Amino acid sequence: MSETNTQKTAEKHEFSAEVGRLLDLVVHALYSDREIFLRELVANAADATDKRRFEALTDSALALPENASIRINPDKSQKELTISDDGVGMTHDELAQNLGTIARSGTRAFGEKLNAAKPEDRPSLIGQFGVGFYAAFMVADRVDVTSRKAGSDEAWTWSSDGKGAFTLSPASRSTPGTDIVLHMKDDADDFLDSWRLRSIIRKWADHISWPITLRETKEDGTTEDQAANEGTALWSKPKSEITPEQYAEFYRHISHAFDEPYATLHWRAEGVTEFTALLFLPSARPFDFMEQSRESRIHLHVRRMFITDEAELVPNWMRFVQGVVDTEDLPLNVSREMLQATPVLARIRKAVTKRVMTEISKRAKEADSGFNTFWENFGAVIKEGLWEDAEHRTEIAGFARFHSTYSDDLITLDDYISRMKDGQDAIYYLTGDSLDALKSSAQLEGFRARGVEVLLLSDPVDGFWPERLSSYQDKPLRSVTHSHGDLEKFESVEADTTEAADVEKLVPALKDVLGDQVKDVRSTVRLTGSAVVITSDGGPDLTMQRLMRRSGQAMPAMPPILEINPKHPLIKALAERVTKGEGIKDYASVLLDLARVQEGEPLPDPTGFGRSLATLLAGPAAE
Repeated sequence: MSETNTQKTAEKHEFSAEVGRLLDLVVHALYSDREIFLRELVANAADATDKRRFEALTDSALALPENASIRINPDKSQKELTISDDGVGMTHDELAQNLGTIARSGTRAFGEKLNAAKPEDRPSLIGQFGVGFYAAFMVADRVDVTSRKAGSDEAWTWSSDGKGAFTLSPASRSTPGTDIVLHMKDDADDFLDSWRLRSIIRKWADHISWPITLRETKEDGTTEDQAANEGTALWSKPKSEITPEQYAEFYRHISHAFDEPYATLHWRAEGVTEFTALLFLPSARPFDFMEQSRESRIHLHVRRMFITDEAELVPNWMRFVQGVVDTEDLPLNVSREMLQATPVLARIRKAVTKRVMTEISKRAKEADSGFNTFWENFGAVIKEGLWEDAEHRTEIAGFARFHSTYSDDLITLDDYISRMKDGQDAIYYLTGDSLDALKSSAQLEGFRARGVEVLLLSDPVDGFWPERLSSYQDKPLRSVTHSHGDLEKFESVEADTTEAADVEKLVPALKDVLGDQVKDVRSTVRLTGSAVVITSDGGPDLTMQRLMRRSGQAMPAMPPILEINPKHPLIKALAERVTKGEGIKDYASVLLDLARVQEGEPLPDPTGFGRSLATLLAGPAAE
């Protein structure tokens, strides 16, 4: 350690409020499976060692020692457990940043999920929220982290009891790397037993390629470091030698999840480009899945050495796929910039994507409840491929699942086409913010009355992809909001003898009052129970307009079309008022606002709407 560093003094820092509350939740709510702490700390040590080895490829001064390993040393007499590595280490600032703040997942969301979870499910929340290192406080009263950055002479010790503050003090360490010392709680003595530690390592970290040694005490009182993991990359083994349990354990480690994989894909590609892949389709969606980055995080290895998880080995819409791809056809010192340009990686991407597509298509054809559950979890992401992946768009459309007015079961587009009515030439759909809102939408009344099935699309991406897909099996996709004239082709399956009002004078009167608030006013046959509805005629539909506004995109004013139901009592009453020469100014504005409310549109003047409605309810029309 340099003289300058020895002259520095200890610094005390307060945890951020987020970390303080999180630590309290971890320590007091996740006792049922505390062994996870060791998995997290060993995984961090392995990542740090991988990083140093990678950086040493371009800077020989950072080279790892020949016997680089992860060392676990239990000391019962001192009630301490030490995990040491030869990794890249951390500087003073990195210790403060990495251990004094927390990942983007907030305490509030963590607490809400925790309260809703069953006791047996609570341990999984550690992995879901990426709180890794903080799991140490489940078994330790105090944690000391001494680290020396590779390439630096300075070392620092981070220390905390997990109760609101931490200190950073000058330290010494003869070589680069990190030592984590856990001062164990009284009820965590079992984690100082060698047999217990060995079983945890075998369960969670047996596949880690770095040697893990465990210091064991012999009968004569001497100690000996013994190998604690097999150290063989699981994907390099023949499939016949791997059990389903081993696959599941590897999946949980690499994905930081706790579900069983829905599908396991393990193969070796040979030919022009050779690689081994071990990939998994999850069976459960991570808690914060929709908030995560859109990029795939499949790990790319070169000759079993981790290179990056940013190689984007599958399209963004496949980002739920977890696993490892290992190849010998790339140089070990390949950079991330070089990765983007190499044709080898392009061939690997194409082959991996094709294999995953084949697996999903195969599972979809089995048409079991397992695929429907998988689709409910990841369909919203897969449908992004309908928008952005021209190469696979048709194939995705073939296995995609949708809700519709036909039944509560998910259907395919082929199912829909098989039930199309005589004379029907389009696949009709309706987009909205929620499935429940869509089911009760006034837009569907005329289609239901005529027995015409409509797809109900409630995911945000549903506002975009139908336009890009355009058609399926030569059947155009058409929004019901753009299908004003289509209903006249179909006879109603519901008898309706209600007499329609003469709205010849009402329509121009409404246009005159509403002015440029609407593009047009017209009578419609699409309504059976509602008085009015707003639609668009060409251009983005109402849902698309809302999505664009929410995303901050400039959206020019596009007045809607107001459609009225001539058979509704309210419209009949208004038609009669106009015939008698009575005014409808207040009624017109309320009608338009009612239609906006039905569609989930914001009201331009909620207060004015409330006053107008109250006035009308209190007036003669309410009698």
